[in-house]
Amino acid sequence: MSKLTGSKKATQFTESVIREMTRLNERHGGVNLSQGFPDFPAPAVVKEAACAAINADLNQYAVTWGARSLREAIAREFTRKYGPAVAPDEQVTVCCGATEAMMATMMAVIDPGDEVVIFEPFYENYGPDVILSGATPRYVTLHEPSMSAPPGTGPSASPGTGWTFDPDELAAAFNVRTKAIIINTPNNPTGKVFTRGELETIAALCRKWDAIAISDEIYEHIIYDGWRHVPIATLDGMAERTVTINSLSKTYSVTGWRVGWTISPPSLTGAIRKVHDFLTVGAAAPLQEAGVAALGVPDAYYTDLAAAYRRRRDLLLEILERHNFTCYTPHGAYYIMTDIAGFGFSDDVEFARYLIKDVGVAAVPGSSFYRHPSAGRTKLRFCFCKRDETLAEAARRFSISPRLRSTAPSV
Repeated sequence: MSKLTGSKKATQFTESVIREMTRLNERHGGVNLSQGFPDFPAPAVVKEAACAAINADLNQYAVTWGARSLREAIAREFTRKYGPAVAPDEQVTVCCGATEAMMATMMAVIDPGDEVVIFEPFYENYGPDVILSGATPRYVTLHEPSMSAPPGTGPSASPGTGWTFDPDELAAAFNVRTKAIIINTPNNPTGKVFTRGELETIAALCRKWDAIAISDEIYEHIIYDGWRHVPIATLDGMAERTVTINSLSKTYSVTGWRVGWTISPPSLTGAIRKVHDFLTVGAAAPLQEAGVAALGVPDAYYTDLAAAYRRRRDLLLEILERHNFTCYTPHGAYYIMTDIAGFGFSDDVEFARYLIKDVGVAAVPGSSFYRHPSAGRTKLRFCFCKRDETLAEAARRFSISPRLRSTAPSV
C-alpha cells in the first residue's frame, strides 16, 4: 500500500463543516448565518491600539508565551471578575486563538491510551483535537429540551427548559483512563450555560478520578436572562486541575486576529508552553498589544454587549419561529439550535444545502455536532452575531421560499 496518503488519524474526522458552509455560502452569494463571526466593527479603542502598535513598529516576535503586558492583563481581569489569584509568569500562555490554545493544551496533557470526556452536541473541533492528541473520546449527551424555553427564562427554570446531562451517564464515562473532560460554557452550539450545580458534579468526578478540566469559556460575557458564568476553576479543589481557555475573538469581534490564551496550574504551564512554542512560536505581536487595550474596557462594555446580543437573539428567534422552525432558546453564546423535522427534508445536510442554494441563507447542519450524524439529522444551527440588516435580509429570503411557509408577513 502506498505511503503517499494521509495519516490514519486524519481519516477519523472530516474537514470543518462550519467553514465548508461559509465557502458554499460565498459561492452562492447568500446570507451567512452559519459561521460565528460578527459582520459589524470591532470596538474603536481596540482597533486604534492595533494600529498604534503597528505604527510603533512592534513587528517582531513577542515573548513566546505572550507579551508580559497582555499576560498581566489576562491575570488581572480573571482575578478581578472571579476571585482566584493568577500568576501571569507561571500560569498564562498566549496562543494563536482559542483553537491553538485547545490543541496545545490537549497535546501537552494527553498521552496515547488516555480518554477524554466530551459533551455532545459539541463544537466540532473537540473530537479531532482528542484524536490528534492520541486519545479516545468518550461522549456524554446533552439532552435537548422538550420544548423551546421562552426568552426571559432564568436559572431557576425547571430542568425541562434547557439542555441537560444525566449525572449517571457522566459518571459512567469516567474511569482510570480518563485524563480530561472538555467543558464549553456558555456552550456552542446549544447556548447552554452550565449551572454551578452541574459544574460541581463535574468537579467531583474530576477530583475522584484525578482528571483535568479543560474549560473553553470564550463566550463568558455573552450571556442572558439572569444566568451567570461560573468558571469551574473557581470551585473547591479545581484551580489546580483546570485549564481555562479564552480569546479576544468573540468578546471584541476580532475572530480573525487569532489571539487566545490558557490559564493553567503551574504544574501544567510548562508543558503547554513547550507545545505552543513548537506549534506556532507565538501570536501576532501588535495584536497582543491591542489585547491589552481590549481587556481594559469598562464593565459597561460587557453589559452593553450582552444586551445587544440578547436583542439580536430575540430578533432571530422571532424570524425563525415565524417560518416554522422549532427553536431551542439559548441563554448564552450567539447561536440558535433548531429542529427542522417538520419541513420534510431527508436530513439536515439536504436542508442546509437547499437553504444556501435556493433560499440564500447559510446555517450549519446539526449532524456536524454529534459523533453519530443521525443524532443531529433534524437540527440546524443559526448564528445571530450579525447586523440587523443582515438578519432582516435573511427574513426576506425566508419569506419568499415556498417551503418555509411563513405564518406572518415579512418585516
